[in-house]
Amino acid sequence: QVQLVESGGGLVQAGGSLRLSCAASRSIVSIMGWYRQAPGKQRELVALINSGGTINYADSVKGRFTISRDNAKNSVYLQMDSLKPEDTGVYYCNYRLVPVDYWGKGILVTVSS
Repeated sequence: QVQLVESGGGLVQAGGSLRLSCAASRSIVSIMGWYRQAPGKQRELVALINSGGTINYADSVKGRFTISRDNAKNSVYLQMDSLKPEDTGVYYCNYRLVPVDYWGKGILVTVSS
């Protein structure tokens, strides 16, 4: 079992920045990522990073969000800049250790216009 705990969410004005953190309860050796779910919508991928540092972003956040990981701290981060109201939602940390997906409880990000 792996527990994931997110932090760093909150309320920010459009154009502002937030940095999300996710701490895992044990060593992370596989893919980690961030997903989000806006009100009334399905959960969607925001960004992924594998153990080798290969990164994928959703088109909607490219150039604005940066994912990173610190294996020594069992953590993954999401730097969110130039935030837009459509970035509002609950952000979930994910750890994919095939065949299991582990999820954090989620953290709310609200971007006001």
